[in-house]
Order: sequence, then C-alpha cells, then structure tokens
Amino acid sequence: MDIPIELKQNFQRHLLTWFRRQKRDLPWRRTQDPYQIWISEVMLQQTQVDQVLPYFHRFIETFPTVESLAKAPLSQVLKVWEGMGYYARARNLYKAAQRILQDHHARIPDTFEELSKLPGIGPYTVRAVLSIAYNQDYPVLDGNVSRVLSRVFNLDENPKSSTVQKKWLQLAEKLLPPGQASDFNQALMELGALICRPQRPLCLLCPLNSFCQALALGDPTRLPVKAAKRAIPHHLIGVGIVWKDGQILIALRPPEGLLGGLWEFPGGKVEEGESLEECVIREIREELDIQVKVDKPFVKVKHAYTHFRITLHSFHCTYLGGEPKPLGCADWKWVSPEELPHYAFPKANKKILEELLNEKGA
Repeated sequence: MDIPIELKQNFQRHLLTWFRRQKRDLPWRRTQDPYQIWISEVMLQQTQVDQVLPYFHRFIETFPTVESLAKAPLSQVLKVWEGMGYYARARNLYKAAQRILQDHHARIPDTFEELSKLPGIGPYTVRAVLSIAYNQDYPVLDGNVSRVLSRVFNLDENPKSSTVQKKWLQLAEKLLPPGQASDFNQALMELGALICRPQRPLCLLCPLNSFCQALALGDPTRLPVKAAKRAIPHHLIGVGIVWKDGQILIALRPPEGLLGGLWEFPGGKVEEGESLEECVIREIREELDIQVKVDKPFVKVKHAYTHFRITLHSFHCTYLGGEPKPLGCADWKWVSPEELPHYAFPKANKKILEELLNEKGA
C-alpha cells in the first residue's frame, strides 16, 4: 500500500519520540552485545517480558559469552532454562552457539544469509538481531507489530496468513526510517506491548492516535482479525515414582521433540479402556523393560501446552525386577530425592518434585 509522505513522517516522529521517553529499562537495551540481544529475542518468543527477566539474568550470569554457552554441557543449559518452557529454544541456542564458535570465531554473524543458517533462527529472529544489534535496515513483524499496523491502517486481514504477513512486512519496511531500525523496531514492539494491547488498549496515551484508523472507526479491539479457534485436545497421563532402596528412577527424554533432553518420571498416555494404574505399569515396561507394582496415588497435576492439555496422575510404585534399559528414553538413573533438584524436569513435574521433597523433608 502507498503511504502519504506526511503520514509516514508523522508516524516515525511520533513513535520514536514516545519510545525515547517511555521505553522500559530492560537489560538487553543496556548493551549492544549481539549475543545478549540474540538470547533475549529467543527468550521473548512466546514468553512475556516480566517472565523472561529472571531467566535472562540467570542465563547471562551462567553463560556470559557464546563460547561459555557452546562449551557447557546441554544438561546445564536445560537446567538454567528450566521452567520457561519451549525447550527446543534452549536446545537450538546451544547448537547455534556451537556453530558460531566453530564457524564464526564466537562472533554472531551480521548478514541475513549467515544468521539464517544457524539452528532455530527463523526470519523474525534474523531481522530482529540484525536491526537491533547491528542497526541494519530490516523491518520486523511479531504479534505486537502486527496489532499496531492492523489498527493504525485498518487492515482487516488474518495476520496468520503467509501472504498477509508478507504484505505487512513490506508495509513495515516502507515505514522504517533509514539508519534508525534499532529504535524504530523496538518502539513498534514496545507500543504493542504497553499501549496498543489486545484488550483495553490505552488509546488516549498512544502517540499514533491522531491518525489511527481503527480508533477513528470506534473499535480498535476488533483488529487484528482473529482466526477461528480449534478444539484443544486433552490427554490423561500416568507416571510412576518408582522406588528401590530409597532411590527413585528417572528417565531422560530423547534429545529431539517435545521436552527433549529433560528428565521425567517414566509413564505416558492412558490408552482406551485402560486404568491409570495399568497405564503406569505398561508404560514403564515399554519404556525401561522393568516390572513395578503401583502402590498408591500421589500428586495430580493439570498443565497446558501450546496445542494440548494434560492431566498428569503420579503414583508411588515399588520396583519388582528387571534391569532398566533405555527402550523408550535416552537414559535412566536411580537418584535420591535430595538429588532431584539437580536435574532439569518439565514444568508439569514441578509440583510432584516439591511434594516429594516435602514428604522426605529434603
């Protein structure tokens, strides 16, 4: 779409003036270190700023450089990341750091081509790092930016469509003031996060309200267009806390896939016509080739993932026999309850871990 030059200049000036006065003091804004900016951008994918802050501080304190991240064991990286979810992000950061150390002498690449080759770095992250860390003239398009653009220009198209995303990215590029990509992109994202919110936007405080078309039409919250919601599957899960001589059996998930590289209590989905207790016995046999007796229920946990929900039932179990084998897992260990906090577990296991430690007075 064509943008009148006066509108474009006003958009840039009002937005940048607002940002320089109102921007939040965030740790990744106090540095030009591409490494820290890259880490922040990955963490901020699907996670709110307030939730990211403690993890960012802990991660940078533990791994202050690409080299320190690349040379750490993956188990330590996952433990530092523990609780933030979407663990593929951590695994890809780790792989990318190793590649950067090996191929780029520990320097974050500053070209679209080279940065795009790294594991887990998609087009959005490439544009964000190049624009914010290196101030290169690349536009960005995330949920916050999409919301601002759709409302200011009254764009009633589905932002999830790849065709629409391409069109809106071109619009963001036209609005981008040359040489100011770092501040401009951060300003758009900040405006969407703080002012142009999904619900109850603070239109009176918005620097763009004088030319926001959705506001002029009276209902900014109708945009952006929302795709129809799909039914969210629910799974019933049974897991066993298997005891042997005062120790508990834990299993390591395969390195790839959902929650890859994390430790867990063995178990899995309940099959049709199967009781929770039968599920635990079967899953542990299939996963580790051992026999257990289910003693009593322990903790029940409800947890939501991005595309499905689970209700996880845990049971105290007694080891009966068989030598554990990693048939459906990557590894296994017998550990004392006191050792459990040293291992990275999925968030759904946190309540079980807490209750176990309380039970044992650990």
